[in-house]
Amino acid sequence: MIMSLCKHDSFRDVRCGCPLFSTAPHRAVRTLRREILPGPLLFALAFSLAGPAARATDVTTFHNDIARTGQNLQESILTLANVNSISFGKLFTDSLDGVVDAQPLYLSSVTIPAQGTHNLLYVVTENDSVYALDADSGSTLWHVSVLEAGESPSGNHGCSQITPQIGVTSTPVIDRASGPDGTIYVVAMSKKSGTYYQRLHALDLTTGQEEFGGPVTVQATYPGTGDGSQGGNVVFAAGQYAERAGLLLVNHVIYTAWTSHCDARPYTGWLIGYSESTLAQTGVLDVTPNGNEGAIWQDGDGLAADPSGYIYFLDANGTFDTTLTAQGFPKMGDYGNAIVKVSPKGGKLKVADYFNMYNTVSESDADEDLGSGGIMLLPAQKDSSGTLWNLAVGAGKDGNIYIVNRSNLGKFSPNGDSAIYQEIDGVLGGGMWASPAYFGGNVYYGPQGNNLLQFKFSNAKLSTSPLHQSSHAFGYPGTTPSVSANGSQNAIVWAIEHSNPSVLHAYKAGNIGSELYNSNQASGGRDQFGDASHFGTPTIVNGKVYVGTTSGVTAFGLLSGK
Repeated sequence: MIMSLCKHDSFRDVRCGCPLFSTAPHRAVRTLRREILPGPLLFALAFSLAGPAARATDVTTFHNDIARTGQNLQESILTLANVNSISFGKLFTDSLDGVVDAQPLYLSSVTIPAQGTHNLLYVVTENDSVYALDADSGSTLWHVSVLEAGESPSGNHGCSQITPQIGVTSTPVIDRASGPDGTIYVVAMSKKSGTYYQRLHALDLTTGQEEFGGPVTVQATYPGTGDGSQGGNVVFAAGQYAERAGLLLVNHVIYTAWTSHCDARPYTGWLIGYSESTLAQTGVLDVTPNGNEGAIWQDGDGLAADPSGYIYFLDANGTFDTTLTAQGFPKMGDYGNAIVKVSPKGGKLKVADYFNMYNTVSESDADEDLGSGGIMLLPAQKDSSGTLWNLAVGAGKDGNIYIVNRSNLGKFSPNGDSAIYQEIDGVLGGGMWASPAYFGGNVYYGPQGNNLLQFKFSNAKLSTSPLHQSSHAFGYPGTTPSVSANGSQNAIVWAIEHSNPSVLHAYKAGNIGSELYNSNQASGGRDQFGDASHFGTPTIVNGKVYVGTTSGVTAFGLLSGK
């Protein structure tokens, strides 16, 4: 591993972007958390997000939390009044060694040995590099390559979705309480002499050095006779897959999910877990073990988890067994084109529930599946009788919004989707190759070829048409918005337009028909930043907005003297 320099001493303990305590030293907090905040209570805190009185939020996972809401409710610097082309703009651009497809992650107040205390931005590239940057100046504090001797990143396997290299694609996850100084977990693809490798790395937050005896090579088998099977088991073949869904850390397990290179068979849908403290494999699930395809794409969106530790994702086109068991599950265990809920109980990954639309087979055959979009778990919604509903929302290529009750997803019936909690057909106009965001009862969707759309919950039902929409349409792949707010105040929706050049937009969250700023407004191209990466998801924290690009990362914020 090639390495340059080091970092850390934190003053708060964070998991999934949520401050648990804000005054005790890091190690003391970590011990406290493990003694008095076990299991469900810890997840309830992480799921709900801390209030506006807490310290500035770390961003340690994709879209800010394990529900994948995309909201930071502790942003006190950026306001509706100062986000405009006079006061706000591009601060710096860091040129790195490859495409930045993953969302940048952020930690506040990290002490670097011999370099002082910094707010840090962690950025990974498709050239198999991990960077720790000063989040305020952009200077590099350390940089490591996770390639082993003689290796290079993978090529694109003839697929333009991740190109020209495949190295680190998925958003890592950070745990400040793991190891001596905290750990960032990264999945990287590489090759050497025609052999491909997928490895999980656990890197010290202060130095970038490998921890826990890592890295570990991803290998797996699962009972089945589907694509890539040998002797009654499907076999995980590293060269056939990419890890692009954001990593999930829940109950001290790192979950990885795998997709193919375009639709180049053989491939199936894999979910694989690893202990965050030992990197030992903890569980394996194949969701199309006796069929084919059914990969986990999710546009870079992370696997989601609820307060009980159940895992949720959208599965892509692939085999679905329309012959069901007495309990309503596919007889051969194939869940292509489904909303899937997975139980990790007892150390064994198992599908606990699912939803497939009535025409799932024809949609899969037409490559019109759910898997192109990402899932989002919603805060509890109260209906007119006072009943609370725990829901999840997802959308894919068919332009429909599917809302499921997390206690009963709805399973499958060839006669219609009557068992689903709510389905809004055709409302998105274009298909989804992006993920939604949530704020204050609003759900924001950015379908490709359509405007950014704002829907709202009332009495636990989502509006069947958008209340507001942006004045501007977003071309392929649409946009994955993020939200910043100070509690319920100064809420802003941020979205990246994939044009030439790409554009960062900011809208009033209460009515996204009102645009506050975009990076084309300032004269002379002052705020233009080139091309955002294919999965580009903005990170908004501590008064700045960070955007991954095809050549590095750009930071926006309040301009000097404004």
